Amino acid sequence: MLAGRRGDNRAFPQPPIRPAAVKLSQLLFSQGFGPRRTCEGLICSGEVRIGDVVVDDPFHEVDPVGLRFVVEGQAWTYQEKALLVMNKPAGYECSQKPKHHPSIYSLLPAPLRRRDVQTIGRLDEDTTGLLLFTDDGNLIHRWTSPKHVLAKVYEAGCKHPVDERAIRDLLHGVVLHDDPLPVKAAAAEATGPFEHPQHGTLHGLRLTLTEGKYHQVKRMVAAVSNRVETLHRSTFGAYTLPADLAPGRWRWITSPTEVQPAA
Repeated sequence: MLAGRRGDNRAFPQPPIRPAAVKLSQLLFSQGFGPRRTCEGLICSGEVRIGDVVVDDPFHEVDPVGLRFVVEGQAWTYQEKALLVMNKPAGYECSQKPKHHPSIYSLLPAPLRRRDVQTIGRLDEDTTGLLLFTDDGNLIHRWTSPKHVLAKVYEAGCKHPVDERAIRDLLHGVVLHDDPLPVKAAAAEATGPFEHPQHGTLHGLRLTLTEGKYHQVKRMVAAVSNRVETLHRSTFGAYTLPADLAPGRWRWITSPTEVQPAA
């Protein structure tokens, strides 16, 4: 049998290590389908399929990686850590305990709510667009920490035309009300007038920001004597909101590298 020589750090190629098989009831529990007894009940009652086969043994062992399964007619894919994107509609608060409008979490299925997914940052009630959720606390910290710069792109509908002076000021830095330090955009571009069903003619402004101050876009636009009437986030890091994702709908993100590519 071939063996590496003592002191030789070169290793023979090894097959990738896969996680150990887990009981089906434990897998459902990890994915937010309820307490263990509830998950066992779902399986015993024939509500779980893998492929075309109904699995009614809670202790049946499965390889979780990439596993696709169906629970009560709804298809799922195993996710060790949940990471998803939603196209946030207007009229929802990014809060578990909303005060004036429905919670954005009400648009998520119960298993994800049970997994306690959290938004990565927040959008105002009237702001639409790209909103990320995860149950990975380390990821939330990394993507919201000022030490890790992730650009976000916003599409604002402004009340008045956006002129060259406003673009120049936004790029060079503006002073916000009650904040003495100037804040500047990483990029700013006037995108021209467009018609809005409620606000009539608005004037487009695309802003790229690397900070996350409270109401930052609205306050920056106010600092150049204009007003934001509509606001939509289109990009977070390297991830752009899919054009076919309807408001209020969500989908999985396969890997965090889709948002923050590996260095």
